[in-house]
Amino acid sequence: MAESLNDNTIHCLICATKSLKLSLEKSKAIGLALDRAGPRLEEINQRLPALRAAVRPIRAGKDVLVAVGGHVNRAVSPAAAVLKVFDAVHGLEKSLLSDPKNDLPGYLSVLKRLQEALKFLGDNSGLAIQWLVDIVEYLEDNGLADDLYLSNLKNSLKNLRELQDDGGRTLLDGGLLDAALNKLENEFQRLLTEHSVPLPMSSSSLGEQACIAPSPLPVSVIQKLQAILGRLIANNRLEKCISIYVEVRSLNVRESLRALDLDYLEVSVSEFNDVQSMDGYVARWGMHLEFAVKHLFEAEYKLCIDVFERMRLDVWLDCFAKIVAQAGILAFLQFGKTVTESRKDPNKLLRLLDIFSSLNKLRLDFNRLFGGAACVEIQNFTRDLIRSVIDGAAEMFSELLCQVELQKHTPPPPDGSVPRLVIIIIDYCNKLLGDDYKSILIQVLVIHRSWKREKFQEKLLVSEVLNIIKAIELNLETWMNVYEDINLSNFFAMNNHWHLYKHLKGTRVGDLLGDSWLKEHEQYKDYYAAVFLRDSWGKLPNHLSREGLLLFSGGHATARDLVKKRLKAFNEAFDDMYKKQSNLVVLEKDLRERTCQVIVQAVVPVYRSYMQNYGPLVEQDASSSKYAKYTVQNLEKMLMSLFQPKPRRYGSFKGRQPSEKFNNGSWI
Repeated sequence: MAESLNDNTIHCLICATKSLKLSLEKSKAIGLALDRAGPRLEEINQRLPALRAAVRPIRAGKDVLVAVGGHVNRAVSPAAAVLKVFDAVHGLEKSLLSDPKNDLPGYLSVLKRLQEALKFLGDNSGLAIQWLVDIVEYLEDNGLADDLYLSNLKNSLKNLRELQDDGGRTLLDGGLLDAALNKLENEFQRLLTEHSVPLPMSSSSLGEQACIAPSPLPVSVIQKLQAILGRLIANNRLEKCISIYVEVRSLNVRESLRALDLDYLEVSVSEFNDVQSMDGYVARWGMHLEFAVKHLFEAEYKLCIDVFERMRLDVWLDCFAKIVAQAGILAFLQFGKTVTESRKDPNKLLRLLDIFSSLNKLRLDFNRLFGGAACVEIQNFTRDLIRSVIDGAAEMFSELLCQVELQKHTPPPPDGSVPRLVIIIIDYCNKLLGDDYKSILIQVLVIHRSWKREKFQEKLLVSEVLNIIKAIELNLETWMNVYEDINLSNFFAMNNHWHLYKHLKGTRVGDLLGDSWLKEHEQYKDYYAAVFLRDSWGKLPNHLSREGLLLFSGGHATARDLVKKRLKAFNEAFDDMYKKQSNLVVLEKDLRERTCQVIVQAVVPVYRSYMQNYGPLVEQDASSSKYAKYTVQNLEKMLMSLFQPKPRRYGSFKGRQPSEKFNNGSWI
């Protein structure tokens, strides 16, 4: 039993030893922890005053705080309302950063709410800040709060006040309003671009223009554009809208015009003088200008009214003026100016009249479309162009008679044909008194005289044209006497009297000259044709005389020699005559064929009969080809080929130019 007691005692001692060791280790750990916590506690002790002031800035008693509570609540309530609206602004961010095209009315509604919220913030933030400033001053004046706390509050309120004074709207919405307005501008441009389609026109399809084109945008699109405009204008973004609108619509007009191949509008004066196809370009210019004005510019004019003017915006005309300017209206007018500045030539007068006619047809459209102050550049350019056209046309018409008289002393054509001057002037006179140009020319001359405070009457035009025709007649008489070869003179007279008769008969000029005048020139043609034939080809049959010849069955040497001699003389005379007249020209096909037929009738039957009767006398001879040189068929073919025009020289009115000696102010 004693042994058992000892064992228990030992076991207790061992447990106590372990417990003591464990307690010692814990004590060491606590000691180390206390050593580390000492500095931290000292730091906390140092910060306690500041923490105490921050946790309990109000130092007043309960009864004082109760009296101050009402003032604090009144100051904090506006600030709380501002913060609530500020939170609502950021709640709109997702909707306003979406694409407006998905729901434009909804987008505009949300944007309106944003602007209303921002307006509330702008109107009330200053008031809320002022209330907070007042309550801070109250706390400070009554010593109700810690100085550090009040200082921090005052600095914060000062920063808010400065931000408000600097226009810190973007800080209120984080730039959300600007982002939304940018999206609206993009949607404005998208709507315009997607619905601006060039007119499917080509130069070849332009003919008589139909009615004026309708507005090129659907009503629904216009309404959307106006809705966007309303919101953007409210935010001072009208100029950007105009810039977008002008860029898109002017590009659309240019695309419509590009299909018409308008490269000729860029031609310079020097290039114009060298290009032969300018008459065609002037005709195309008239059609293209009419298409541009009546279809493209008219449509843009109406669209500007639909989009801008109906919103009571006075910028629509400025917008339209910028569109037509960028689309190229001035290029059209510059082409007309280039024509007026080009050198004088036989067709320039008609070109000028064509340009005046085109502009005159569009006069009412020009006045209506371009009559506003915004289009003053177009007005001035058009006014200058019209004056240049009228001055140039009147000057050239007044010079026609002088042009005819100037060329009286130029040499006549060596081929006996109709002089280029006669062709041009007769054609001019017919056109100027014809349906296409008479009224235009009269209008031009009336306007030109009115600028000089003078009057112009139609009879003056008629008188001038008749004087020109009379001058042509005098020129022809002079030229006839220039030829040294009388046959060539007669040939020239035949050619020109027929040209006058043929190209004036049935025309207004011919009616003014009268039937007797025309008949006289027809008779002159017949007379000179007969004299020409008599004194030239009419002499050839005399070489084929039958005098001294008898019909021999077998032929005799004497008769054969006589036939050879006469055939040789005929061949020589024929060759000489053919050589001389192979370069002569009859421009009129009917006169040429009739003249050749008369020559054939004068020569070929005699030759045929002679060869039938006496040809066998020489055909048996070894040298027969020297005498029976031509067959009847070859002779007739050669005669019928006479007087053909030479395309190289007579293909146009620009063939023969007068020598420098006679080119004193002449442009024909």
